[in-house]
Amino acid sequence: MNAPALPRLAVTAGEPAGVGPELLARLAATPLAADLVAVTDRDLLARAAARCGLAIALHEDDGHGIAERPPGTLRVRHVPLGVPEAPGQPDPRNASHVLATLAEAADGCMAGRYAAVVTAPLQKASINEAGIPFSGHTEFFARRAGADVVMMLASPELRVALATTHLPLAAVPAAITREALERVLRIVHAELRAKFGIAEPRIAVLGLNPHAGENGHLGREELNVVVPLLDALRAEGLQLLGPLPADTAFVPAQRARYDAVLAMYHDQALPVLKSEAFDRTVNLTLGLPFIRTSVDHGTALDLAGTGRADPASLVAATRLAMSLVARSAALSPSPLRGEGKG
Repeated sequence: MNAPALPRLAVTAGEPAGVGPELLARLAATPLAADLVAVTDRDLLARAAARCGLAIALHEDDGHGIAERPPGTLRVRHVPLGVPEAPGQPDPRNASHVLATLAEAADGCMAGRYAAVVTAPLQKASINEAGIPFSGHTEFFARRAGADVVMMLASPELRVALATTHLPLAAVPAAITREALERVLRIVHAELRAKFGIAEPRIAVLGLNPHAGENGHLGREELNVVVPLLDALRAEGLQLLGPLPADTAFVPAQRARYDAVLAMYHDQALPVLKSEAFDRTVNLTLGLPFIRTSVDHGTALDLAGTGRADPASLVAATRLAMSLVARSAALSPSPLRGEGKG
């Protein structure tokens, strides 16, 4: 009897001039039991592997399942570069290449060719300099899938979802509406159940203002928006804590009370998470019709080309994707978990 096929994961290399291609080469050298399909330029990967001193065997992806992947092997869905990369120097002429890799990964997941997508970091500025409006992976995948999504960063110790993502701080208060918060909380609640297997998720909601507004003395967003919504959702049975002051929400005694945190803006909670577990934190997009994980760091242009970039976050993102695929397959078997070749 044939062995079960490994989970097929599309892995994008991100910005060609950044550390992503080298991280992908190092990922291929690990013994992770996944069918890693690199969605990028094959020659870019070969050059990245050489800079890392790795002998990586690159094979064209034929779309069929495999039952094992020897370390040092990688299948490739070739997406050609616009121009050869210069490590550390992003070139806007490669913006279309980067977006094409994301489109292939997303469309492939929705078509059933891949079980999940794992993304290496990209350079948003380079894409915008090419004249293509672009705000990030999360927003791109949301539009591609026509889905309402939420950004979550997760480490083994802590999960943090964001009510707003890449907004200037001055624009955050106006974005904290009852409708927006309700949408986010319902997505987080549903995905904690579906993706993490938490039957009754407990979500801690941070206040927008210092001391969660201090009963209106430091801002009224909590009294006018957050508290009424939380009360309404609690009446439906959702387990919601807060609004909690952000400066005390992460102490150990508080953490034991919740399964995830909803922060009001990007830098409200992520510094806590990244300071504790930078190399073990994974960016996860909730609400998509497919699994998407990513590293929690940027392109590290100063390290690109040196072969010294640490792949720990990409490995963590891949491990989480594998875990989520396994959980999904256990609940609803799919053809991607069928019999492999050999």
